[in-house]
Amino acid sequence: MISLIIPTLNEEHNIKNVLTYVLNLSGAYEVIVVDGGSQDNTVSIVEEEPRVRLIKSSKGRAIQMNIGAKYAKGTFLLFLHADTYLPENALSKINSFESDFEIAAGGFKHQFSSNDWRLKFISFLHNYRCKKSRLFYGDQALFVRRSLFNELGGYPNQTILEDWSFGQTLRN
Repeated sequence: MISLIIPTLNEEHNIKNVLTYVLNLSGAYEVIVVDGGSQDNTVSIVEEEPRVRLIKSSKGRAIQMNIGAKYAKGTFLLFLHADTYLPENALSKINSFESDFEIAAGGFKHQFSSNDWRLKFISFLHNYRCKKSRLFYGDQALFVRRSLFNELGGYPNQTILEDWSFGQTLRN
């Protein structure tokens, strides 16, 4: 099973759509939203969905993702930004890795929903960087075995680039 962890802070314009999307994907998973003190309607939108577990925490994406991981039940943890959509087969694919212990972590290719050539170029650069460095950023939906995440101590408590720092630790 996958524990899909979504950190939020004032995401009322994104959270309903991303929850609707992920809750219609196939695969064995739970959805945990960890809110960092939203001042908009994010919390009330999440509370409307009974299939989602809402946890309130202090602000800070690393803090929020670590708290979500503590409550997670899945073999894999998948960290998803509230404005990021997974490929349709993402959860089924990750579920298929449960018995393949050589696969401990991964992520997905970056792609903007726009057809603007500049955004396509940015995605190309992100994907090239990822292929060469083997570092996934948060908007690439990093997934990792819960046991390995705990062994590595989770995300470092820092306000920016927590995904890059964790990726460095994961890669090494």
